[in-house]
Amino acid sequence: MTPGPLAGVVAFAAVLLLIVLQVPVAVAMGVVGVVAITLTAGWSSAGFMLGRSAFDAAFPYAFSVVPLFVAMGVLAARAGLGRSLYGLLAATLGHRRGGLAHATIGACAAFGAICGSSIATAATMGRIALPEMKARGYADSLAAASVVAGGTLGVMIPPSIFFALYGLMTGQSIGQLFLAGVLPGLLGTGLYMGAVAYSVWRSPQAGPAGPRRDARQRWTALLQVWPVALLFGLVIGGMTLGWFSPTEAAAVGVAGAMVLGARTMSLADWQAALVEIALTTGMIFTLLIGANVFNYFIESTRLTDGLIAWVAALGAGRWTVIALLMLFYIVLGALMDEISMILLTVAPAYALVTGLGFDPIWFGVVLVTVCEIGMIVPPVGMNLFVVQRVGALNMGTVVAGIAPFVAADAVRLLLLCLLPGLATWLPAALF
Repeated sequence: MTPGPLAGVVAFAAVLLLIVLQVPVAVAMGVVGVVAITLTAGWSSAGFMLGRSAFDAAFPYAFSVVPLFVAMGVLAARAGLGRSLYGLLAATLGHRRGGLAHATIGACAAFGAICGSSIATAATMGRIALPEMKARGYADSLAAASVVAGGTLGVMIPPSIFFALYGLMTGQSIGQLFLAGVLPGLLGTGLYMGAVAYSVWRSPQAGPAGPRRDARQRWTALLQVWPVALLFGLVIGGMTLGWFSPTEAAAVGVAGAMVLGARTMSLADWQAALVEIALTTGMIFTLLIGANVFNYFIESTRLTDGLIAWVAALGAGRWTVIALLMLFYIVLGALMDEISMILLTVAPAYALVTGLGFDPIWFGVVLVTVCEIGMIVPPVGMNLFVVQRVGALNMGTVVAGIAPFVAADAVRLLLLCLLPGLATWLPAALF
């Protein structure tokens, strides 16, 4: 029998229930998808789709961009490239009140340009910046919040694993999505620095000024960041100039990160990096398999067509729909990690949004921005747990300073809706 939209709603509810019961997201999507297909189309169809989903997740050439960008980010972190970035910005801004927190935000943004992972950015910069800020007398709440929020810039400033997955799931250009994230990423960096300024204005003792570095120290710090500039120029510059595709750019980035890592990484570092790359890649592709099975059933229910018809019948404005969708994603971010959230919902959400006439590149940026908010909002914001573990801090301390940064993200989201060109102008100009 052919399932209707109601069956799709029930399937979504079943997945969310399993997630609340702490079943892994990939397993929840896969199990619900297989059971639903079996009940509606028979076991042979479910078995075929399960095998097909594994093939579709691992075989396509375009999907090779995911493990390559994962590898580049891990190797860049292990090679110590984040330390040189933080050193430069600390030497430049550390003498100002809250300067080390500003430096942390800036270093996270710059490191995101060669990493592509929020968790890796937060973990790397947390190990570097938290001890330095603690030694300078910074409040733990401000220090932790600046790393938690700054880490999210790793998924907005290209290259980004989130943008790559969105592009692969929707058929949009990964290169255009990368460029679309540049201006919103820079805007987010500025707004986060504004949140730091507000925090130290409200509580000056939270971020005391440090000693001023002389010109020679700042010049020395500047010379140490050439590997980052080189790697970013190869990857993003090469794509922008049309020298190579996103997948080829990722391969070039991995090769560059390996060469740079050879200068500083020990054998133990290489072994740990390979394990981390394997585990992260395996997690993403397991999610892709589960999402493929589940999304096949959702498509067969014509749930998206039903949602579009329901929205039309309501007579609600399209911006009202976007506002409700954002609220849905923020709530969903309290239940699961952001990669799972994208893979679970992007197919019906993309069809709904494009059916209402919104630009798919713009929606990709908005989606990633909302996912960023989910990464820093309690109770399950992943960056909160990363910084808590890296800094050996109490969770209450980590959460205490996060409110100004969430407000900054809300402002960025509002500006993206009011000024869609923030996301669409750069890719349109360069493509």
